[in-house]
Amino acid sequence: MVMKSNKYITQEELKAHNHQGDVWISIYGKVYDVSNWVKAHPGGEAPLMNLAGLDVTDAFIAYHPRSSWHYLDKFSNGYHVKDFEVTEVSKDYRSLYSEINKMGMFDNKGHGVAYWFFMIAVMLIGCVIGVVGSDSLVVHLGCAMLLGMAWIQSTYLGHDSGHYVIMSSRGANKFAQLLCGNCLTGISIAWWKWTHNAHHIACNSLDHDPDLQHIPVFAVSSKLFHDMTSYFYGRKMMFDRVARFLVSYQHLTFYPILIVARINLYFQTFLLLLSRRNVPDRALNIVGILVFWTWFPLLLSCLPNWTERFLFVLASFSVTSLQHLQFCLNHFAANVYVGKPNGNDWFEKQTSGTIDISCSPWMDWVYGGLQFQLEHHLFPRLPQCQLRKIAPLVRDLSKKHNLPYRSLSFLDANIWTIRTLRTAALQAQDLTNPTTKSLLWEAVNTHG
Repeated sequence: MVMKSNKYITQEELKAHNHQGDVWISIYGKVYDVSNWVKAHPGGEAPLMNLAGLDVTDAFIAYHPRSSWHYLDKFSNGYHVKDFEVTEVSKDYRSLYSEINKMGMFDNKGHGVAYWFFMIAVMLIGCVIGVVGSDSLVVHLGCAMLLGMAWIQSTYLGHDSGHYVIMSSRGANKFAQLLCGNCLTGISIAWWKWTHNAHHIACNSLDHDPDLQHIPVFAVSSKLFHDMTSYFYGRKMMFDRVARFLVSYQHLTFYPILIVARINLYFQTFLLLLSRRNVPDRALNIVGILVFWTWFPLLLSCLPNWTERFLFVLASFSVTSLQHLQFCLNHFAANVYVGKPNGNDWFEKQTSGTIDISCSPWMDWVYGGLQFQLEHHLFPRLPQCQLRKIAPLVRDLSKKHNLPYRSLSFLDANIWTIRTLRTAALQAQDLTNPTTKSLLWEAVNTHG
C-alpha cells in the first residue's frame, strides 16, 4: 500500500495491516508496526493478531503498566490515524482507570500473597502427614480434599502472578508462576498464559476465545453446530455424530464431566510443551511438570492399595471441579458473538461476556477474587484484594451507558448455566442435517 506523504492514514487503511508479517496497531491514534514483535510478545501471539489493524488503546491500558509505555517508541512508524475517535464509553473507562491508578490500587497488593503461600503450605503439609501417618481411609480422603483445595488456591496465585507482579521482582514472580502452576498443580503456566490472554482479549467470541471451544463435549450456542473454525487453535471444530450425542445431553453430564476435567488440562499441558509452537521458557516449564509428576505419584504410592489411590485422586479432582465450575459460571451463560473483537469496544465486550458471582467478603478466598469477573476483565492487573472496592464504580459506569452488569448468586449462576446448556442440547437433539465423520481425538487434540 502506498502511504500518503503527510504521515496520516485512515482507520480503513490501518485495517489492511492485519495479517502475519504485516501487523499494525494504533494507540491514542499513533500507529505502531509490531510485525516483528508478534512472536516475541510476552502475552502471546493471539492478543496481537486478534486486534491487528485496530486501535488497541483500551486493551493496552488494561494490560500494561505505565512503565512499559516507553517501549512503544521503537515500534512507531511515524503514522497517525486521522479519523481517530474515542467513544464516550472509552472516555469513561480511561477516566476510571486513571482514578484507580491515582488511588494506588494497582500497586497496593495487600498481604494476601504471604497468607496464600502460608495457607497452601499448611494444606500440603497436612495432606502429606495424613497420607503417610495414618491408615484410615477417611483420613486419606480428607487429605485428598485438602490437596484439592491446595490446588485451587495455588491456581489462584498462579493466575494472579500471570497478570501482574505479585512478588518483589520479576524473577521471583516467574519462580512463583512455575511453582504454583507447573510444580504444584501439574498445569503449565505457559499453557495458561497462551490460552488465558487470548480469552481476555476475545472474551466470549465463539471462534476466537478458547475458553468456549469445548466441542465435542460442550457447546454454549447452536452456532457451534456448523463446523466453526477455531482461529485460536487453527482447526475446524467438527460437530459430528459423537459431538451431537454428547452435546444433546450436556446439561445432564455437565457436573460429572467437571470432576474429570482436570485430566484434559494435563493433556493440554503436554500437547503444548511437546508441540512445535513457540513456547516461552519451554525447558523451565517441562522441568516444573516433571517435578509435579515426581511428587504426586510418590504421594499416591504411600497409600495402601489401588482402590484407595483411585478414590484419593477422585476426591481431590472432585474438589477442584468447583474451580472449573466457577470459570464456567462466569462465562457460559453470558452473551456470545462470532468474529474478532473490535478494538474500540473493550468495555462493551467485557460487560457482555462476563457474569459476576455475588458472595460475602469472608468468601473471597474461596473464589480467589474471580467472582468479580467483570472487574477482573476490565482491570486484569488489579490485585484481587482491590476488586471488591471498585465493583460499585464499574456497576455505576455500566448503568450509565446502559450496559449489562450481572451479579448473580451462586445458585442463580448455576441455573443460568444449566439453562444455557439445556437450550443448546435441545437444539442439538432437533438437528436433522447429516454430520461429518467422527474424530474423537478432537476432544483433546487442540494443537493441530
